[in-house]
Amino acid sequence: MRVAIAGGTGLTGRQVADVLGAAGHETVVLARGQGVDLVSGAGLDAALDGVDTTIDVSNVTTMKREVAVGFFERAGRNLVAAAGKAGVRHHVVLSIVGIDRVKTGYYQGKLRQEEVVRGGGVPWSVLRATQFHEFAGQLLERLPGPVALVPAMKVQPIAVREVAEALVRLAVGEPRGMAGDLAGPRVESLVTMARRVIGAGGARRRPVLPLRLPGPMGRGGLLPTGPGPRGVQTFDEWLAEGRAGHRFAGR
Repeated sequence: MRVAIAGGTGLTGRQVADVLGAAGHETVVLARGQGVDLVSGAGLDAALDGVDTTIDVSNVTTMKREVAVGFFERAGRNLVAAAGKAGVRHHVVLSIVGIDRVKTGYYQGKLRQEEVVRGGGVPWSVLRATQFHEFAGQLLERLPGPVALVPAMKVQPIAVREVAEALVRLAVGEPRGMAGDLAGPRVESLVTMARRVIGAGGARRRPVLPLRLPGPMGRGGLLPTGPGPRGVQTFDEWLAEGRAGHRFAGR
């Protein structure tokens, strides 16, 4: 099978490419370094020639609603339109658990991406996953100052590799629409995760203070609410592998 990966040079995209390659599939990376611009659409038609399935794990690093919505709107429309012209049989998208409850900033962009996919005319599957084990470290990198104010919230982190494997399982099967929410094996405190990442040398050493959040996010809005597939690797196991020092941007 010939599979194109939008965002194939990112944290998740590299793992997806590895899983596909190990299974004997041919991969095409859709990224600027490969001459493809999702936002403008440049290079998409040529890159999708002969592609059977597309997997979209593209991302933009922002918490601003207008930036996120603008990126996922344009990139999503361009990708779906090009996939339709190329005769792609299955379009798979990675999304986030809880974005229909926590409708702020970046999550509004992901919701818009899902809307584009549903109305795009290409058979599709959307996999919503919880935050990755890398999430606390990524957050710390973006927080300036001598003290890190980390949201006092619960997350259920999952290994990126397990998300990649789930995406590939979806991609080689029939379109599913909204797949079951994928989450890690257990609920964690984001504040505790941040402190442990610092203790493991994965981020600049400084005090971590909890920032109380109003609304759904502070009440576990990004946790799965029903049954669904669960990952195996815990945050403790990931940390023990020394992965906290490996910094990657985005998803």
